[in-house]
Amino acid sequence: MAKTDLASGPRAGRDSGPRRSWVYWTVATLVLLAGFADLARGGETLAPILLVIGYCVLIPLAILR
Repeated sequence: MAKTDLASGPRAGRDSGPRRSWVYWTVATLVLLAGFADLARGGETLAPILLVIGYCVLIPLAILR
């Protein structure tokens, strides 16, 4: 049997994969924390926008990356 080269898969040449994933999670966490902080101080406009962006855009993006 021949050995298969694992480095020639679809992600060959991408060495920043895990690091990029942590960046997405960090940004999503910061946006959510900012949204909850604004909500706690009574924000009615910025808080929902930040929470929707965090939950509907950034977290799915972090999961898929």
